Amino acid sequence: MQDETGLLAGLTVVDMSQFLSGPYCSLRLADLGARVIKIERPDGGDLSRRLYLSDTEVGGDSTLFHAINRGKESLGIDLKNADDLAFLRRLLGKADVLIQNFRPGVIERLGLDYAAVKAINPTIVYASISGYGEDGPWVMRPGQDLLAQARSGLMWLNGDAAQGPVPFGLAVADMLAGANACQGILAALVRRGISGKGAHIQTSLLESLIDFQFEVLTTHLNDGGRKPQRSDFRSAHAYLSAPYGVYPAKDGYLAIAMTPLGRLQDLLQIEALAPYRDDSRAWFTARDTIKRTIAERIASETVDHWLSILEPADIWCSKVLEWPELLASDGFRILDMLQTVTREDAVSIGTTRCPVRVNGQRPAGHRAAPRIGEHSATIRAEFA
Repeated sequence: MQDETGLLAGLTVVDMSQFLSGPYCSLRLADLGARVIKIERPDGGDLSRRLYLSDTEVGGDSTLFHAINRGKESLGIDLKNADDLAFLRRLLGKADVLIQNFRPGVIERLGLDYAAVKAINPTIVYASISGYGEDGPWVMRPGQDLLAQARSGLMWLNGDAAQGPVPFGLAVADMLAGANACQGILAALVRRGISGKGAHIQTSLLESLIDFQFEVLTTHLNDGGRKPQRSDFRSAHAYLSAPYGVYPAKDGYLAIAMTPLGRLQDLLQIEALAPYRDDSRAWFTARDTIKRTIAERIASETVDHWLSILEPADIWCSKVLEWPELLASDGFRILDMLQTVTREDAVSIGTTRCPVRVNGQRPAGHRAAPRIGEHSATIRAEFA
């Protein structure tokens, strides 16, 4: 049921996960050609079918569910039913990959932990995603994205200093954990191709957020344990000096990245920056003062005015785009990152495409997310 040109064509992934982290992992495997069989409760399916980002639903399911489960098959399995569990074990005996993100202890009670599945299929690549690992005092805490962000320290890197902790506006813990699990699965599949051995891949939301902060945490660990210091004014990075930030112009916002202050002073014609021109230490210690001075100047003209001056001088800067402007831009359109996926019941939904290109081509896949148990009969007949 997958495009046979996919890099992972011929691989069968059994995805027992729900919400975002595990399904994001299996989405990427599906994009690359794997067959993904999504295990769902017959009486409601993945809970994210009803996790609404807005009041929009398509075919009875949330747009979130559609976005992260396109191209998969759905097999209805009642995990409390002995016959269904027996069938699932037969399926796992022929699968290449299993993904699960149950709270620690649940998969063991089902008799489908790694040791049990390995006994059925010694070469399987088994991936577990948890909230906080398998041991320690947080194991039984809800492994939810916002709560993982709260425990990770990440929120103290966003926003201005006076704002308190600021969470990401995305489920970044889920998506990073899914990406990390995917990397581990792919590495394990490579080793399996060499040695014939399977593997148990484990990651968590918290581990993924710690890794996400590797750059700034390494600074903290080797800088006397000083806490990150967000700017009081238009902060964009807790550790980077002025002018790094986003500034309001007459008609929008301008982002300015790492730039020698002297060059920026000349181009913007800001005499008040002269005392800081060659004092790179002051670019941090006087960060807020410098940024306020720059902001006052940027606000006097349009974004395009400043881009016409800064871009020819090779200053790292960009207009801050909102989605409509991004989607209408040539730079976005040439990437061909959008698609419409469909289903036999006339469900049609616009969504994104795989961010990976293979030999210059983006993997194709035009099937929408499945209905609950849509493929149960076919899969049961195939693996009977």
